Amino acid sequence: MTEAKPAALIKGFAIGETQVVMTGTLQPDGALVLDERPSLPPGRVRVTMQVIEPATGPEDGFITRMERVWADQKARGHVPRTREEIDAEINALRDEAEEEMQAIERLHEECIRSREQQRPAEDSGE
Repeated sequence: MTEAKPAALIKGFAIGETQVVMTGTLQPDGALVLDERPSLPPGRVRVTMQVIEPATGPEDGFITRMERVWADQKARGHVPRTREEIDAEINALRDEAEEEMQAIERLHEECIRSREQQRPAEDSGE
């Protein structure tokens, strides 16, 4: 990937162009192999490198990504929850949901009783 503004060309090199952003591969021996030829004249240059995450393709499926996540977590010292901790949290959530449903049912029953009490009063007023 090259990002550069168009400029006049002399002997195949851009004149006035001072910066080109491109990708490449850093070799184990420290050599940098660019993906394409830069459009700058020969001479000393300043190189700034930034790691690019590898592209996710069909060969990099769900399990591969999860294994990478698990390895990163382990490297950070992450301790996963135990089965018992997960079960306890699920049971607490279920208990909370049950309490909410019971509260809703009580409120519904109160509304029904209130309406029924108001009906006889309305019927006698007619």
